[in-house]
Amino acid sequence: MKTILRSVLLAAAGMMTANAAMADLALAQKKNCMACHAVDKKVVGPSYKDVAAKYAKDKKAADMLAEKIIKGGKGAWGEVPMPPNQVTADEAKKLATWILTTK
Repeated sequence: MKTILRSVLLAAAGMMTANAAMADLALAQKKNCMACHAVDKKVVGPSYKDVAAKYAKDKKAADMLAEKIIKGGKGAWGEVPMPPNQVTADEAKKLATWILTTK
């Protein structure tokens, strides 16, 4: 019985994680992030997988990326600047956290 319950709980947790990832992808699409980025390939800006790999060991990466999403940035990935985005601080943090999970 414990094995069945454990399996059900693990499956539910996996579905919740997948739903959260889909919601954050939907937020990235809604905020037009996908016009310049893709999960797995360079478009105008780097792929989200490349961003996640670059900052994988940086414990402050989510906060730093959230700030870049809000304010824009230049130089970390070449000469093409990323413009500021019309997002709330909460949305920026959700996006940054999601980006870091795409590795």
